[in-house]
Amino acid sequence: MLSALLDVLYPPSCIACARVLPGPGAFFCETCDTAVERLPPGCCRTCAEPGAFPGASCPRCRAHPPPFSRAWAPFAHEGPVARAIHRFKYEDHPELAAPLAELLADEARSFLSRAPTRVVALPLHTRRYHSRKYDQAQLLAGSLAKSLGRQAPVGWLTRTRETQRQVGLTEAERSDNVADAFTASPDVRGREVLLLDDVFTTGATARAAATALHEAGAVHVEVLTLARAFTLT
Repeated sequence: MLSALLDVLYPPSCIACARVLPGPGAFFCETCDTAVERLPPGCCRTCAEPGAFPGASCPRCRAHPPPFSRAWAPFAHEGPVARAIHRFKYEDHPELAAPLAELLADEARSFLSRAPTRVVALPLHTRRYHSRKYDQAQLLAGSLAKSLGRQAPVGWLTRTRETQRQVGLTEAERSDNVADAFTASPDVRGREVLLLDDVFTTGATARAAATALHEAGAVHVEVLTLARAFTLT
């Protein structure tokens, strides 16, 4: 009865456009659902950059092998998925953590079956957290871990230096922006870690975070995000 009452008061809505859905069980309205773009099967075996590459390894990973073993995302950062992430991240909709985590768990089932069980969010800096009032990656990590029966330890990774937003920066500027921006707890020593974030672009942030985890003693790091940007042409 409580669930039915909540559905009446707060009917399920499309996570991208907020249109009311005819019933529970769906993430997108019919219009948005038809526009969702999944990551193509042809991609870099390490960082999931879309494309056909010699040896299945993109030029970025060949030139500078990342400190994580593999990264993946189920969706391209386009259309309804990008809008849903923007609403969640910048438009004060922390309640989207649960449906986005459920969507990610459904779409990344194969990846997650072999991924580390400790889910660690790529955290915000304290000042940005206080400005936004919530850490979207930590909410997503907690919701995903709960849905999978896994753990999402808080405090294993900290952003110790405030960085500017990566949007609009060149690849070199992105790397410089996040260099030495993270510190990992000694609790990660000997652990395998699944880094979780909303979007993977060039991988600069994931590389910096994975480096901090390895320096603190983590033995294996993988990366999972909701969406992947196309960054090589």
